[in-house]
Amino acid sequence: MSKSTLRKRIAITAISALFAGTLSIATVPSANAGLHLGIVGTGATNPDAADAGNTTLLVATIANTTGGARSGHQTSTGGSITTTAVGSMDDNALSTGLLAKDSTTGTAQTATMLVGGVLSLYTGVTTTVAFNVSAGTVSSATSIGMTAATYADPARTTLLAGGVIPGANTALSATSLLWTAPTTAGTYTISMYYASNTSVPTLASPSSGVLGAQITVTVVAASSGGSFSAAYSGCVTKTVTTATSQTAATADSTSTRINGEAWYVGFFLRDAYVAYLADGNLVASVTSDAVVNLAENGDGSALSAGTGATVVQYGNANAGLVRIDQATAGKPVTTTLTITYNGTTVCTKTLSIRGSASSIEVSNVATGDLSSSTSAAGWLDDPAGVGTSGARTGHYYVTLKDSAGNIVYPATGDTFSMDPATTTTTVTALTVAAANFATSTSSSSSYSKSVGTFTCGPTAGQSSVKLRHTTTATGVTITSPAFVARCADDPYTYTASWDKATYRQGEIATLTVKFLDSKGNPANSVVSPGASTFVTPMLTAVSATGSATVLTDANGVKTYTYTVGTTTGMTAGTYTSIIDFSSLTAVAATKATPGYTLTTGADTTSNAEVLKAIVALIASINKQIQALQKLILKR
Repeated sequence: MSKSTLRKRIAITAISALFAGTLSIATVPSANAGLHLGIVGTGATNPDAADAGNTTLLVATIANTTGGARSGHQTSTGGSITTTAVGSMDDNALSTGLLAKDSTTGTAQTATMLVGGVLSLYTGVTTTVAFNVSAGTVSSATSIGMTAATYADPARTTLLAGGVIPGANTALSATSLLWTAPTTAGTYTISMYYASNTSVPTLASPSSGVLGAQITVTVVAASSGGSFSAAYSGCVTKTVTTATSQTAATADSTSTRINGEAWYVGFFLRDAYVAYLADGNLVASVTSDAVVNLAENGDGSALSAGTGATVVQYGNANAGLVRIDQATAGKPVTTTLTITYNGTTVCTKTLSIRGSASSIEVSNVATGDLSSSTSAAGWLDDPAGVGTSGARTGHYYVTLKDSAGNIVYPATGDTFSMDPATTTTTVTALTVAAANFATSTSSSSSYSKSVGTFTCGPTAGQSSVKLRHTTTATGVTITSPAFVARCADDPYTYTASWDKATYRQGEIATLTVKFLDSKGNPANSVVSPGASTFVTPMLTAVSATGSATVLTDANGVKTYTYTVGTTTGMTAGTYTSIIDFSSLTAVAATKATPGYTLTTGADTTSNAEVLKAIVALIASINKQIQALQKLILKR
């Protein structure tokens, strides 16, 4: 493999690791969000100096097993200086005590190192440059093609003289140096200034040049590397996985797992310097009736279900994946997953998998049409465009639940049917089409319920029926409690009435219309009674009255709501409303004319009524006096 290909692969791997995911507990601070490769003993290669320039300063991050620092121009630690080309300095440079280095190369670089450590710095420049450090010392400063380095005392400023005007020296001058950190922990800076057309750095005043690069170095007394850091690690729940997606998620999944489906938990473990932890003992365990399996840095798409409640592996924690399944097929489970690394708990997740259907609830049962299975969307009022075929039409809702009472939905291939023991000539069949299956487990969604229909015979009446559900995968059939299904003919006649005889201004009035079929039975719920015209003096409609909708009550009833009064006021009095369903009155029905009385709320009692009340009160008092006199005489 060529050197350039190796560098590209390492860069891609590192960037993928950076952006693959963040911890579900805390986010990575933006100041440390860059790529970190500078962990001594783990760096695979140094940054390539081939594309360096006046605004680039590179740090040797390669693994150092020699025990000493080396500049980019040294053939060995402490060896002689060579005429190393710009593109080859990274082959020689070695740092010591380096713990972390971000991915930037300009003026916002960060690094972390041990006290007394040495950073090996290198670049390629086209003009005079000066290096200035806030503390520590600079040594071994070399630039091939420039004059020898000069140092300030102490060696905190180093000047390498070359072409003054940028671009005058078109070839990059290979430049390298060593910076030894102070023996006192703290935060220090390394700055590189270059000459421009108008500003030239000097030994006495390096900042007279243009700031091309700067590194803020945090020097610490002891390393925090190698130990688990929750702030820079990640652990998220997932419902699907591929070979490269173990840590792709950045937040826990909000999905629900149903019977036979697995949960996955992707994790990656880093230390305080955002470096992946070394190989170690990984243990994944679950509670309750669950089984677990673990893939450390492996192909998650091929991870099969586990066979026990605990799995142990020794390996890499860069991109681990755990799979959690039900221990007993069909049984609902809530389990807590715990992942440990070398005995330290690094992740806990509580997960639930719903069980197989064990009960059926039937609700919102309509009244069907004779000799038909015709249904209407208006009965169930499903939102359009949510299910597999938009708004669903049917006669009733069906809710499946597991043994723990959790809502579940039928799987592909499952079937519904009528309990044959409940078949009658009135209700001949019950069905639930696959297109009307439930697709949600949220109780707030109408799509947590399947939609069913039933078929009526030619005679009106009702039957107590039962619905069955069969899970195709297991062959298990469950049956609903008995529910009443009613059949009737279309609306033919109707009556109308108000909920009160008298209303005061501002009250709510309710009009109830009862529809009957030609045999006097409450009409069915699926055939519209047709358009209507309502005349209701001094009342303002709240609900729609003119649309030709189906009935929303299984007993042939439809209600309409009004406020008492109008926008221009109200006149007290007695009124007659006219309720006309024209398609019915044109055949056999009669317009309904229920009346009502309206008051403004003021006292309307007449003088005659007051006098009548006084006379009645006096008569009552006289009777009580006479009764008292009789009681006294007896004594």
